[in-house]
Amino acid sequence: MPAGVPWATYLKMFTASLLAMFAGSQVVHRYYLPDMTIPEIPPKPGELKTELLGLKERQHKPQTSQQ
Repeated sequence: MPAGVPWATYLKMFTASLLAMFAGSQVVHRYYLPDMTIPEIPPKPGELKTELLGLKERQHKPQTSQQ
């Protein structure tokens, strides 16, 4: 008996939470409609929408310490 709960109650709650998690992920995927296609030619650097803009500029700037 996990946490002092009967096995039947534990399994019911586990099943309900698992189904709720799956249903929630399905709702999110239907709302945002992710692009699940795999391109034949990989995109060139800078063409991805997921790249952080300005990250390269921040990496190349020298950090000055304030004394």
